[in-house]
Amino acid sequence: MTAGRLPLDDAMSEFDLVTLASQGNRAAFKQLYLTHHKKVYALSLRLCGQASQAEEITQECFILVWQKLPQFKGESQFSTWLHTLCVNQALSFMRKQKSFWARFIPMESDAEHPSSDENYQGLDKLILKLPERARIVFVLCAIEGYQHEEIAQLLGIAVGTSKTQYHRAKQLLQEML
Repeated sequence: MTAGRLPLDDAMSEFDLVTLASQGNRAAFKQLYLTHHKKVYALSLRLCGQASQAEEITQECFILVWQKLPQFKGESQFSTWLHTLCVNQALSFMRKQKSFWARFIPMESDAEHPSSDENYQGLDKLILKLPERARIVFVLCAIEGYQHEEIAQLLGIAVGTSKTQYHRAKQLLQEML
């Protein structure tokens, strides 16, 4: 049997799956994907606000995971490492999209076309209606637990800007409720 075809034990720990997947075991990687893809998609959708982009980000994220898995040293939980990779991938994707379209379409407003994904209800649906910057800061701060200093560094903005966008998002959400 090849390293990519080893049978998996149902009781295998995530650490064992990561170890096998980093050695090229596709079945182990598939199991990691099945375990985490919904969380990655949900985070991507909250950040970008569009289902089609969230699907693309999720796909790119797992391609990147496959490529970078041998670099994962186990110093943190796999889910923490994956979460960080996903946030960075989503933000990078969004920057590229904005840069690409800015060459063709002048950005007249901060308004987005929110996703119509029917799996999202309540607060999630309202979050998708927020302007992009406010949505990203709100998701990273209120939902994902990042500090404003971390958000500022990730987005290349001032800490005060992060706080202002967070406050704006909260105000807009209150008005929508």
